[in-house]
Amino acid sequence: MHQQTLALLRELESTLQRHSLWQTTAIDPSALNSSVPFCHDTMAFEQWLQFVFLEKMHALIAHAQPLPRNFAIAPMAEMMLAQHSGGNDVITVLEKLDQLLSDN
Repeated sequence: MHQQTLALLRELESTLQRHSLWQTTAIDPSALNSSVPFCHDTMAFEQWLQFVFLEKMHALIAHAQPLPRNFAIAPMAEMMLAQHSGGNDVITVLEKLDQLLSDN
């Protein structure tokens, strides 16, 4: 499961980069202090993917920790990235992750 997840995380990273949704500079650390889901009040969704989701998932895998189950990130991506160039490609990768980490 960890290796399959890691492969999808790498695919997500490359998809974000390919569509210019990847930030090359560090985010302001104060943006991480949000209590709102997806840090929606302090950063763009693609920033949350890069600086929160990917970071946490890579840390879990690196330390052989259990991965989260039964989450759905793709619906939020559909709302936030549908109008972005490349948004559908990002959504497709997130749908794969949602499916992989679902208990269904």
